[in-house]
Amino acid sequence: MRSVSRRSLLRGGALGVAAVTAAGCATGRPVSSPSPTAEQLDPEIMLIRQLIAGKERTIALYSSAASDSLTPFRRRHEAHLAELRRRLPRESAPASPSPSGAPAASASPGASETAGPDPRKAVSVRSLRDMERESAALRPRQLDGVSPALAQLIASMGACEAAHALALSRPL
Repeated sequence: MRSVSRRSLLRGGALGVAAVTAAGCATGRPVSSPSPTAEQLDPEIMLIRQLIAGKERTIALYSSAASDSLTPFRRRHEAHLAELRRRLPRESAPASPSPSGAPAASASPGASETAGPDPRKAVSVRSLRDMERESAALRPRQLDGVSPALAQLIASMGACEAAHALALSRPL
């Protein structure tokens, strides 16, 4: 019987490990599948996108309302929308901001801030008030785990929405 040297045993073991490693890497995974970027996984950016989509819907509803007395309310929402867009990283920001009256496509489909009424139908002051109340009530739950600067913006948006709900409950 021939004896095996330590050197040949190590060489064979190393080749075996290399073969097993190469085989393990070649499991049925597609090579070109894009992995999610850190930005896509960042919960703060996802929240900002949801807030932007909600503000765009709100602005569209105010734009479809037939009262000029609601213009100051819409402008405050537009200011919040501009600040939210400013906080998105350049590469994830929308190519062109939507005009005041037209909502842009949501960056995250299915993620809604408040369902709200259909912007194509006539919007009542009551439905706007209810939407503002629901949005204001949602804000405290959105503060958990966000940066202090974003928490401050979300809290101020909620305060503004609560003031809107109160103002819309009175005759304009």
